[in-house]
Amino acid sequence: MTSFRVERRLGYRILLWMLAVALVSGTVFSIAQIALDARRVVQSFDLRAEQTASLVRDAATQAAFSIDSDLAQQVVDGLFAQDAVHMARISHPDGESLAYLSRPLQESLFRPLTDPIFERERRYRVELIRSSEPDTHYGFLDIHYDTGPVAASWLERALVNLGSGIATALIIGLALFVVFHLLLTRPLWRIVQALKQVDPARPDERLIGKPTGHENDELGLWVDTTNNLLVAITDSQQRHREAEDRVSRLSRYDQLTGLPSRETFLGLLAADIAEARESDTLLAIFCLGLDDFKSINELYGFHTGDRILQTVAERLAGRFNEARFTLARLGGDQFVVVQKRLRDSFQAVATAENLLVCVGEAMAVGKATLTITATTGISLFPADASEPDPLLQNAEQTMALAKSSGRNHFQFYVASVDREIRERKQLEKDLNEALARNQLHLVYQPQVNLETRQTIGAEALLRWRHPKRGLVPPDQFIPLAELNGSIVAIGQWVLDQACWQASCWASAGLDIRMAVNLSAVQLRQDTIVDDILETLARHKIPPGRLELEVTETSFMSNLEDAVGKLHRLHDAGISLAVDDFGTGYSSLTYLKRMPVQHLKIDKQFVQDLLINDDDTRIATTIIDLGRSLNMTVVAEGVETAEQEAYLRQRGCALGQGYYFSRPVPADEFADFVAGFNGQIVENNA
Repeated sequence: MTSFRVERRLGYRILLWMLAVALVSGTVFSIAQIALDARRVVQSFDLRAEQTASLVRDAATQAAFSIDSDLAQQVVDGLFAQDAVHMARISHPDGESLAYLSRPLQESLFRPLTDPIFERERRYRVELIRSSEPDTHYGFLDIHYDTGPVAASWLERALVNLGSGIATALIIGLALFVVFHLLLTRPLWRIVQALKQVDPARPDERLIGKPTGHENDELGLWVDTTNNLLVAITDSQQRHREAEDRVSRLSRYDQLTGLPSRETFLGLLAADIAEARESDTLLAIFCLGLDDFKSINELYGFHTGDRILQTVAERLAGRFNEARFTLARLGGDQFVVVQKRLRDSFQAVATAENLLVCVGEAMAVGKATLTITATTGISLFPADASEPDPLLQNAEQTMALAKSSGRNHFQFYVASVDREIRERKQLEKDLNEALARNQLHLVYQPQVNLETRQTIGAEALLRWRHPKRGLVPPDQFIPLAELNGSIVAIGQWVLDQACWQASCWASAGLDIRMAVNLSAVQLRQDTIVDDILETLARHKIPPGRLELEVTETSFMSNLEDAVGKLHRLHDAGISLAVDDFGTGYSSLTYLKRMPVQHLKIDKQFVQDLLINDDDTRIATTIIDLGRSLNMTVVAEGVETAEQEAYLRQRGCALGQGYYFSRPVPADEFADFVAGFNGQIVENNA
């Protein structure tokens, strides 16, 4: 609200009007009083002349009758005893003066003002008649009064009256203004200030308080009326906003399902793409089309079809309502789901399968129980497109293409990606059956003491021989097993087999330490410590004969939990090693908290040893670090005599790699140990 200028304020205008009215009324009343005073002055002149004439009439008449000049002069002189008399004369009827006397008029600066009111002199004539002869006229008595002194006195009074009258009027006006201000303008101003604080968006949040003392008068009534109006305005605005929201929702959301419409979805998708660019993550767009929905409408009616669409929308919203998903209905029987913050395209597979399961569950519609399926087309950001329209179009086209080849399945936009995803899913499926079909086996790689060149341990390594693919590399199937959780069962099987083999070797006189890898998924299991100890007890293996290898990243997700479990294993006598050291966090903060005895240098730093200066420095640093922490350092991937010699000279205790032996089956491992250790004995002899 614009602030009032001073001259626009009601109190200022009232003050001006009151002062003006007081000034005018004071002036008018003063002038009226002055005029009355002037009239009284004139009347006083007349009264004085009449009284004076009454006093001297007989003497003047006698002088005129007896033509006595001396008596006449005495009368005239007696009249001049009055200061106001300007001229006195007694004359015969013919005009001849019998006695005459005059004096000058008093001069004054104000005579030009007073003379028009009172005249310069007041003239009076008295006929000289004797009472015994009323019809005989003997002469005249003329008396002239000078109005100057009386007029000056009147003017002084007039000025005083005028000033006091105006001042009195102004004082009364100011007093009335103060009263008016206290009773009206100040409460009004406070009401105006309160109105200025009203939020136009929510008028009823700051209602106006009634001025003190005005609760039951017109101002109080006005405040009540204004507050009622503010509340009414708020109600009106709320209804207007609700109407706008309804109109907006009708235009932005699908009326049947309540999901965002296509136009709204494109805006949401644009925001998701911007977020993905900023966070450098992927997006997956799933376009679902219900299979043979037209037949359902024809068979059961459109009402049933609408109920099915609503049910599908409710299911999608209920199961994919996290912040990582955006849902919409594209129209007809098509829905779209966006999954955000993906690390790779494989994560989209699980979501695609969940979508198919979500839609495929039986639903009760009226008296019928129906089962419908959906076909899904998937496009990825930024691989398939970088803008909302092309991304959605690619997903829709892929869905249409997928429907032409079947139903109740999903397909990726790019054929190579789709093929890779399907191969991976098939591999994951086969992996789940590999353990039951005895396709997994262990091989063992010796760990050699570089100083004594004696085999002191073996690392159990998992291998999978696929009936069609042949030997599958561990770096392909182990991440899959960790992702789907099957690594728990597989890891327990590996531990059991390794402990069984160590027991067999011990029975044959081969007492060596068995190293087994412990997955991060296994370490998170609540029963992992008890499972390991139970396995050792079952195979009658001393805890010191087992070494568990954990990677740096395996215990970082829940450090406190991992530290507690590893300490329990260490307290039981099991050796612990940090595998692939140098490729993860490599933090002394956690390393000093871990009860580990061994550090394993990752083979990527060993394979270019003496060739790449950086790798050489890293390997040397890890060796020095391990020795300073009183830990045994194990070098993986030793392939040449030069590497073995350098590591031994630098103080690395153990080594394993192709230079000594490839990973071999258990029977070949026993032969290797016998031959390798025997060769050392022979050389020493």
